[in-house]
Amino acid sequence: MLRSTPAGVTLAIRAQPGAKKTAITGVYGEGAAAQLKIAVHAPPLEGRANQALVAFLAETFAVPKSAVEVLTGELSRSKVFLLRGVTIERAKTAISACNLLNSDSL
Repeated sequence: MLRSTPAGVTLAIRAQPGAKKTAITGVYGEGAAAQLKIAVHAPPLEGRANQALVAFLAETFAVPKSAVEVLTGELSRSKVFLLRGVTIERAKTAISACNLLNSDSL
């Protein structure tokens, strides 16, 4: 779900739009195909869910919104985001801080 790149890290996400609140809810899939499952309050209309995910990821990883980019899956529930300037260690720490996942599952 997390991969290091020269620009930062990529994060595979499984979005669940239309939820009561935006939050990390667990892991979807296993092994190399695992994705971080995130419930998104915004509906999947006119890019609102993607905008909500960008804002949520920017806040979670303490980066500006401009440092978060959808690489693939703009119209899909399965997405890959690039988090510019984030190290893999920092990403694991931020996700683990949500108290849902341990760093071994990343």
